[in-house]
Amino acid sequence: TSDLIPFCHPVPLNNCAIEVEAVPGGIRIRCTASVEHRTGVEMEALTGATVAALTVYDMCKALSHDIEITTVRLLAKSGGKQDYNRQIGAQTGRGTRPTRPSPRGSTPRPKRP
Repeated sequence: TSDLIPFCHPVPLNNCAIEVEAVPGGIRIRCTASVEHRTGVEMEALTGATVAALTVYDMCKALSHDIEITTVRLLAKSGGKQDYNRQIGAQTGRGTRPTRPSPRGSTPRPKRP
């Protein structure tokens, strides 16, 4: 991610998983990343999901160029400056930020965007 996005610092990932699911009218791609570090890894997860979608496009473009990649979004993350959890299906499309920032010097925990 840090090679693609300016000012995005390199993060040593502990885990990164891509899930692809068939849904009516297309596929759903979900990328989950985790790290034991003082920063979040949402950029790595968003990059992973986007590159996976581009890979699917590249593999399917011989069949049709009428392929759309839509709705790349963060669903949830924990750690970093604050936790985040998007309310799936909410009318506003905005997420909630319900938790307090972790205190300085606390033990890092895995992040899941």
